[in-house]
Amino acid sequence: MDKPKQLTPEEVDHAVSELRRQLQGLEQQLPERIDCSQETIEQGLAKLVLGLIELLRQLLERQAIRRMEGGTLSDQQVEDMGLALMKLEEKIKELAQQFGLTQEDLKLNLGPLGNLPR
Repeated sequence: MDKPKQLTPEEVDHAVSELRRQLQGLEQQLPERIDCSQETIEQGLAKLVLGLIELLRQLLERQAIRRMEGGTLSDQQVEDMGLALMKLEEKIKELAQQFGLTQEDLKLNLGPLGNLPR
C-alpha cells in the first residue's frame, strides 16, 4: 500500500482556498428561498416522476432494439412493443404538457454525469 503524499502548508492552503471558491460558486447557484407553493410542488413532483418514467421508457426502447436486432422477437412481438412504447411516449408528452413541462424539463440532472435521458 502506498504512503499518502505529504503536503506542504502552501499546498494545503491552496487546496482549502480552492474548496472555498468552489463552495461559493455553488452557493451562488442556489436560490435564496425555496418556493413551496402548491403549483411548484406539483410541477416539481411531476417533473421528477415523468423524468424517471421517460428514462425507463428509453431504457425499454433500447432493450427492445437489442432484442429485435438479436432476432429473439417475433414480428408480432416487435409490433406490440413498438406500439406500447409509442403510446407510453405520447402519454408522457400529454402529462408533461398538462404540467407545463417541456421535453427538456424531463432530463434528469445527475451533476457531474450530466443530464439523463439523452
